[in-house]
Amino acid sequence: MKRKKTKIILTGYRATGKTSVGKILADRLLFRFIDTDQGIEKKKGQSISNMVSDHGWEYFRAAERDFLASLLPEEKLVIAPGGGAILHQEVWEKLMETSLVVWLQADVHTIAQRLGADNLSLSQRPSLTGEDVIQEVKSVLAVRGPLYKNGSHYTVSTEKPLAAIVDEILGLWEKCQQE
Repeated sequence: MKRKKTKIILTGYRATGKTSVGKILADRLLFRFIDTDQGIEKKKGQSISNMVSDHGWEYFRAAERDFLASLLPEEKLVIAPGGGAILHQEVWEKLMETSLVVWLQADVHTIAQRLGADNLSLSQRPSLTGEDVIQEVKSVLAVRGPLYKNGSHYTVSTEKPLAAIVDEILGLWEKCQQE
């Protein structure tokens, strides 16, 4: 038996619009918005960059997994997880049972352009591979793309106006509430 969806999760690579779209969605639905990276930083008392440089990616990923698990019983949320949250498959499968999961997509060059235009990009988003931006996006998407596809109920392109993205997701939310 399918369980009722009580929250929305926007998954996808860095700079695909998860936070921008999520804040508007939460406002429109009167839900609480959670950016998991910000939540983890607040809980741990340091930036992701500092966590990674002081303790390594494994430490951050463990904190991320635990934070995601803490959201399992919550309702009326729009969640914008970090791009690597999809790696936590055991927790992710549980989240999918009670969440509408939407993969926000953009092409490699759009992502690279958005990352380059974001002044906070370097401090908030440490390099995952040490490669140049375009190559890193390609490499990481090659690994995570199948996970995003299998770990989402729908895919929405973010290569259109923000209002159109939000309206599309609201339509998907309405549809899943009727099922």
